[in-house]
Amino acid sequence: MQDPNEDTEWNDILRDFGILPPKEESKDEIEEMVLCLQKEAMVKPFEKMTLAQLKEAEDEFDEEDMQAIETYREKRLQEWKALKKKQKFGELREISGNQYVNEVTNAEKDVWVIIHLYRSSIPMCLLVNQHLSLLARKFPEAKFVKAIVNSCIQHYHDNCLPTIFVYKNGQIEAKFIGIIECGGINLKLEELEWKLAEVGAIQTDLEENPQKDIVDMMVSSIRNTSIHDDSDSSNSDNDTK
Repeated sequence: MQDPNEDTEWNDILRDFGILPPKEESKDEIEEMVLCLQKEAMVKPFEKMTLAQLKEAEDEFDEEDMQAIETYREKRLQEWKALKKKQKFGELREISGNQYVNEVTNAEKDVWVIIHLYRSSIPMCLLVNQHLSLLARKFPEAKFVKAIVNSCIQHYHDNCLPTIFVYKNGQIEAKFIGIIECGGINLKLEELEWKLAEVGAIQTDLEENPQKDIVDMMVSSIRNTSIHDDSDSSNSDNDTK
């Protein structure tokens, strides 16, 4: 009887038609496959490693791996430098009036600068500083600074505080002057984030204005008042006829 595992053209044809079962792999081939899989399992996927992990694992790679790793390491290093350059702020910094020009007006090209002029004696100013400090960490690509108003502008009226100026390339792109424009005494973090996002200073992940419901309610109230006034006016005209 012919051996079904024999390497013959006829047996190959029968295997193609499913008449003979697939050829059994030799023990050596199976062992080689197992060893290959074990070796692959031992090699760490350097594409998912940090630069520090790559440094620690250098002894585990062969020469071919090291060439690929060196290329990948250089790519990761460039990405890291680009990220650090983009995210070089990350905090609300205090500046003085004599730093205003360098830090704000002459800030780096295409960098958004948010400056808060404040007095620590005004509660709303302290609230804005708290919010800006959190936003500075959330949006490190933007530059957030604060300055005591007297160091920048003499005799600035308290009614104008808090004051937030938004700069880009030396130009004021937006300004919020006084409690109302800054969002009111109950200003929430998300509301200030939305204000800054609306003028382009930051890229928010908020999907809609946090004050949308309040705005809709105010618009509805104004509309209803207008309709009521028009109705009263119409009735008054009819009574005089």
